[in-house]
Amino acid sequence: MDVTEATFDVDVIERSRELPVVVDFWAAWCGPCRQLAPVIEAAVERRAGAVLLAEVDIDANPGLAQTYRVMSIPYVKGFRDGAPVAEFVGMQPAPAVEAFLDRLVPSAVERLIAAGDEASLREAVETEPANVAARTALARLLLADDRAAEVAPLLEPVAFDQGAAALLSRVRLTGLDQPDIAAGMAALGRGDYEQGLTHLLDAVRVAGPDLRDDLRSAMLGVFAELGEHHPLSVRFRRRLAQALY
Repeated sequence: MDVTEATFDVDVIERSRELPVVVDFWAAWCGPCRQLAPVIEAAVERRAGAVLLAEVDIDANPGLAQTYRVMSIPYVKGFRDGAPVAEFVGMQPAPAVEAFLDRLVPSAVERLIAAGDEASLREAVETEPANVAARTALARLLLADDRAAEVAPLLEPVAFDQGAAALLSRVRLTGLDQPDIAAGMAALGRGDYEQGLTHLLDAVRVAGPDLRDDLRSAMLGVFAELGEHHPLSVRFRRRLAQALY
């Protein structure tokens, strides 16, 4: 489809939240653009609707060319989840274009993880046992369902990952007979992150070394889930550092 400055947000940014969109920036006077276009079109067509192709004439849409810093054409940019995630510049052979699209289009396991239900996540783990994202996603689901006993065997093979280690810490904290820890874990379980972090921070201040390590790891895991720049992450990271040091 042809995309303009007026339609770009809807046709590319918003549409890419549903499936990947490849944007081909081109111009009528560009010979390599005319050579590349049928290569991309054929590769996209072979994926039978798994990816969309959008074309932007930079002469007719200079604002888009400026926004995406198009300095040379052909310039191809891939979008997923509302943001650019990959790009290449210049004429590329068919195998390189195919590889570019393979990286852009979600794999079968990525689609299972995105589905998010227990059956899909278990299938993802069975298909790719070393996939950390699949194991941690399933672990979060099990924790939310009060099935902490099933989490440790699931995460131990990927305990080197910080997110997995944080979830394992939460498993070890679950069921401890300490008021602040119990209240904190309950709050996290129902999605009340501020209350949960407040209780865990109070527990850090009086905990011994081993327990403090698990509390710290669990809190760091929450920061990662929220995003490092989330206001709660910023506020409680500072407070955690003060409590630890």
